[in-house]
Amino acid sequence: LMRPLRGCRGRGAVVGTVTLCLAAGWALQTPGGVSLVVPQPNINATVAQNILLSVEYSCRGVATVEWKHVSSWGTTKIVEWKSGNYVNVSTVYKDRVTTFENGSIQLLNVGMRDAGYYFVTVTEEYGTNTYGTIIVNVYEIIYEDLHFVAVLFAFLVAVSAILICFMWLCNKSLHLFQKTTTHKLTTSTTEEIELETIEC
Repeated sequence: LMRPLRGCRGRGAVVGTVTLCLAAGWALQTPGGVSLVVPQPNINATVAQNILLSVEYSCRGVATVEWKHVSSWGTTKIVEWKSGNYVNVSTVYKDRVTTFENGSIQLLNVGMRDAGYYFVTVTEEYGTNTYGTIIVNVYEIIYEDLHFVAVLFAFLVAVSAILICFMWLCNKSLHLFQKTTTHKLTTSTTEEIELETIEC
């Protein structure tokens, strides 16, 4: 009983392996198929920073990559290019976008209006396509407020130092004045005692 079962298992394993190899070969010969990976779907940036919208696509044919920006101000097409061919950059993003072969783009000098959703579409020449999304948050650094606080702090420190010096000088002057007054009083008292002694 055991031998036939082992034989069936062996034949099943061989048939399964052959089927898997044939399926893999058929898949490689079939045109179409594109994949896209978005390693960082959320990006936090500050105003005037450069950001990289990183993706990685793979396909068997020639692909067209398109990026769009969607925000409360509307939808804007950023760039579209075909691998190894043309690059079509929107006039709004001229001199602000760098494209990469893997489908990524870099945005230079971002502003508050650059916050929002970035959609990338990779379309393969046989019509297959895939999508990816990256959310970008842009924060403002308020340099004026920080500068005002720093200046105010420095001013308060300087005023405190001047007041401390002034109080120290006043204390010293008062101390000298008290010494002088005490010395004069002592001298006048001694003179009075001497005068009284002489009168007696």
